[in-house]
Amino acid sequence: MKRIALYFLLSVCVLSSFAQEIKKELLSSNLDTLIKHRLPAGSNVGISIYDLSEGKSLYTYQADKLSRPASTMKLLTTITALSRPEADEPFRTEVWCQGTIRQDTLYGDLYIIGGYDPEFTEVDLDSLVSDVARYPFSVITGRVYGDVSMKDSLYWGSGWMWDDNPYEYQPYLSPLMLNKGVVTVTAFPGVKGDTARLECTPSSPYYTVKNETRTKIPSAGRFTVSRDWMINGNHLVVTGNVVRRCAGTVNVYSSPDFFMSTFMDRLQKKGIHAVSSYAFHEFQKDSLSVQMALHETPVQSVVNQLLKESDNLNAQAMLCRLGAQSTGKKHISDEDGLSAIRRLIKEFGENPDRYNLADGCGLSNYDYISPELLVSFLRYAYSRTDVFQKLYKALPIGGVDGTLKNRMKRGTLSYKKVHAKTGSYTAINCLAGYLQIKNGHEIAFAIMNQNILSGAVARAFQDAVCDEIYSSLLCR
Repeated sequence: MKRIALYFLLSVCVLSSFAQEIKKELLSSNLDTLIKHRLPAGSNVGISIYDLSEGKSLYTYQADKLSRPASTMKLLTTITALSRPEADEPFRTEVWCQGTIRQDTLYGDLYIIGGYDPEFTEVDLDSLVSDVARYPFSVITGRVYGDVSMKDSLYWGSGWMWDDNPYEYQPYLSPLMLNKGVVTVTAFPGVKGDTARLECTPSSPYYTVKNETRTKIPSAGRFTVSRDWMINGNHLVVTGNVVRRCAGTVNVYSSPDFFMSTFMDRLQKKGIHAVSSYAFHEFQKDSLSVQMALHETPVQSVVNQLLKESDNLNAQAMLCRLGAQSTGKKHISDEDGLSAIRRLIKEFGENPDRYNLADGCGLSNYDYISPELLVSFLRYAYSRTDVFQKLYKALPIGGVDGTLKNRMKRGTLSYKKVHAKTGSYTAINCLAGYLQIKNGHEIAFAIMNQNILSGAVARAFQDAVCDEIYSSLLCR
């Protein structure tokens, strides 16, 4: 009887293994056909697909080929940052005073210390100011300083395109950021032919606005918001036809100045007058130092925005914080964070010198990685429950939200099955993440389309690959 049971068990295992091999061969055949017939001439692709549940590679096609990752670079930054022991520490913005308070006057200085919080909003700024205003003074005899010493003075990442300025997705980087260094202008139509009514947030004396809109005049053209960015000016110009409520965004030059100018304005409105204008200086704690206010942003909030909406500022903030945590230094450059990513690559048993890492978000044209490296990071995250849970909940879901909201629609095989990071700019389109099969298997994959001028074609190809993975691995 025992021999019969053992024979039966061995037979089941052999048949199961045989069935898995058939599925793998079918997947390979179908993907080869997809590449042959759906990949546009002149373009290229690298693909890596790995069964995390079985611990086996399912398919590779030019998986070691170096490619520009665009925003899938954010996976390397996020996974490395979440793997740190200090990963759950919040982003902090602090207000300290140095001096003494006597008879309604602060005899000393005020410091706002930037911790590179990329989610710091106008509401958070007002909260800091309100906390300061609870102290018994209305005059500051010293200076109000912004401490931006956490990061070097390079306000753009290496290899970023100069003409992406003044778009909101290319922020001016600083440890002190207000509203991501972006102004939102909302227009409301008035009487036909008149200018529209404008509302700007955050409101601040740091910028000026010229209203050249027209209400219900088609010849006025498309509604646009820009500024005199060629001379690093902050004179906003709003133009175009306004038929209904509409909004536009523009970044402003010098994020720390934007923060400090607005902070000073809000202090003034709370009845606190500073004798001198603001300046920048590094805070050195002493016996007279008192913390007056503190704002904290949870890491998960930063990661959610980073991955769901592919936020470049959030990725660079994570890179900077990663550098600070991994080195223990106070003064950080992008290279400190990138070095931490390279060390993790080395832990995988791979040579980091095979790749080029230039920033944390993928805006740089100098980034070069491979599909197999992306899958290595996804595999590592999956092996760490603490990392995987935070990462997985923040990834866009196919057909549901984030940058995958309008892809993998209801009725397709991949609908709600794909949790992945997109990445795209001119001629580059990538997708990397996880796909759950009905049998419970979790699949890690990376698809890196290069030299493809139609983003729509690349996205359709990637969605077809995901559908093929799902259908081929479910075949009987």
